[in-house]
Amino acid sequence: MSNLLQKKVVVVTGANRGIGKCITETFAENGANIIACIRTLSPETEKWIQGLETKFNISIHPVLVDLSDEISVKGLIKEIMSISPRVDVLVNNAGIASGALFQMTTISELRKIFEINFFSQISLTQGVAKLMARNKSGSIINITSTAAFIADPGTLAYGSSKSAFARATKSMATELGSSNIRVNAIAPSVTKTDMFDQMSHEAREKLINSSALKRAAEPKDIANVALFLASELSSFITGQIIRADGGIS
Repeated sequence: MSNLLQKKVVVVTGANRGIGKCITETFAENGANIIACIRTLSPETEKWIQGLETKFNISIHPVLVDLSDEISVKGLIKEIMSISPRVDVLVNNAGIASGALFQMTTISELRKIFEINFFSQISLTQGVAKLMARNKSGSIINITSTAAFIADPGTLAYGSSKSAFARATKSMATELGSSNIRVNAIAPSVTKTDMFDQMSHEAREKLINSSALKRAAEPKDIANVALFLASELSSFITGQIIRADGGIS
C-alpha cells in the first residue's frame, strides 16, 4: 500500500464493475475515501466494499444512481454534498456500449447512449466541480475510449458519445483551470471487462493485432493511469486525452 491518495475524497461512477471496480480497489489501496456510485447494491457488492474498508482502513459510501434519469443524477449530486463538503477527485467511468451499423442505429438508441455516456456525466461534473472550486483544488478524470478516434463499423453511437466526452474534457480543462481543477481523459482500447465479452471475436482481434503490444488491456492497466492522474504526480497535467491502447497505430 502507498499513500498517493491518502485522505483524498474520490467519487467514482460505475464503481462496482469492470474498469470502475479496479479503479475503486486501486484508489482504496492508495488511501482514498470513496463515494462509489452504482446502480444497484447487491450482497456481493456490500461484501466487497466491507472487505476493502477493512483491508485498507478507508471508507466507501455506496450511492445508488440511475444515469439514464436526470432526476436521479441531480439527487446524486445532493447526496455527494451531504456525505462530504469536499471532493478531491471525480472519475466519470460509468457507460454503456452499443453496436449497430449507421443505417441500423435508431435515434432513440442514440439518445439513450448519449444520455448515459455524455449528458449525465456532464451534469454530474457540473455539480461536483462546484465543490472543487470552493476548495480551489480537484482532479476530474473522464473515461472515454479509442472508439472516439477509430471509426470501426458498428461504433456510431458509442464512438460518437465517447468522442463528445473527449472534446468536452478539453473545454472543462480550459474553463476550470483558474480554480486549480485539472481535467483529463483516459481512452482505453479493448479491455478485459464485460464489454470485452460483448464484442465479436473478430472486432477484438482486429484491435489487438493493430496494437504494438498485441494484447488486450487489463483493468489494472487503466486504473494505474487513473491513479497517476488523481495524484499529485500529475499536478501540471490537464486537458489531455491519454490513450491507453497498447500502441495502436
